[in-house]
Amino acid sequence: MADVNRGNRPLSPHLQIYRPQWTSISSIMVRITGIGCLLASVLVVAWLLAAASSEAVFAVVDGFLRSVLGTLILTAATWGIFYHMLGRLRHVLWDFGYLVRVEVSEDMAKGMFILATLLTIFVLVVT
Repeated sequence: MADVNRGNRPLSPHLQIYRPQWTSISSIMVRITGIGCLLASVLVVAWLLAAASSEAVFAVVDGFLRSVLGTLILTAATWGIFYHMLGRLRHVLWDFGYLVRVEVSEDMAKGMFILATLLTIFVLVVT
């Protein structure tokens, strides 16, 4: 083997000088919202199971989901579903070769945050 001096090589700058871009933050958020959607689906299944079991159990689960904490969780889940949906749509557009320029991608990442928020507000107002 070659005599490699591994102790004197500089480390990769990694997080010390890395500046997050909108596209990287958006990609991470799509992954987080995907996990959040999975966790929110557990609440939906619990609500359906409670409805199928008894009135007392349903009253407890429904009471929790209608509480302030439940409303916050469901609002965050609604935002997450919209954000994740927009992220998947963005990837479909990229797969077809559209909107892959860096400037456009960053604008799409910003637009995803804004549009997911507007769609969530719309759902809250309508319901």
